[in-house]
Amino acid sequence: MINVQNMTKKYGKLAANDDINLSVGGGELAVLLGPNGAGKSTLLKSICGLLRFQGTITIKGHENHTMEAKRLLGYVPEFPVLYPMLTVAEHLEFIAKAYRLQDWEEKGAALLHRFELDDKKKKLGKELSKGMQQKVSVCCALLPRPEAVIMDEPLVGLDPHGIRELKTLIVQLRDQGCALLVSTHMIESVKEDWDVTYIMVNGRIARVCRRRDLVAGQSLEDVYFAITEGENQVDES
Repeated sequence: MINVQNMTKKYGKLAANDDINLSVGGGELAVLLGPNGAGKSTLLKSICGLLRFQGTITIKGHENHTMEAKRLLGYVPEFPVLYPMLTVAEHLEFIAKAYRLQDWEEKGAALLHRFELDDKKKKLGKELSKGMQQKVSVCCALLPRPEAVIMDEPLVGLDPHGIRELKTLIVQLRDQGCALLVSTHMIESVKEDWDVTYIMVNGRIARVCRRRDLVAGQSLEDVYFAITEGENQVDES
């Protein structure tokens, strides 16, 4: 569903992403881990078509900058950017019109209810807290029922209820066949549900780890810290 091949993104002479190869299939939850500055957000923005890059990125076979790809993809950025003078309800209406959605109101109402935004429908974007803005961002990303979803640190700023609901929703989307790529520093938040993890170091994929690859007694944290604080060797396989 999401395929990244030989992708490189440079800022001047600095390679923020250096020859990245990554794949996420339908019904798969892929986690992107790495220390600050590893290039995770740059990679996600490139997949979503927000940055220019060298290489190839496709969404279900469509080049990521095409309208076909954008219709299939939902994106929750690390820092939510809402329209300050649109209400919560108007944000959903804007997305519905942009995607030409039909009969979206019930889906929208369900998302707002799930994230406890029922009483915030008339609140302006600029009046919302960071956590509420994040919830609205999630609702907008999922309203078109995307087949692939990119989330960059989606749990940051959410209250305990929001964290629980989003974690549950991520698993439900995966079980419904959605391809999910989630960047997070909160390893414990995904340790029970991940299928494949990409560990980034210095702009490169240092390790690709599938759950079945873990040996008895080994945790995702063990693998992560061995790579980021130990050997730091790039896996070219």
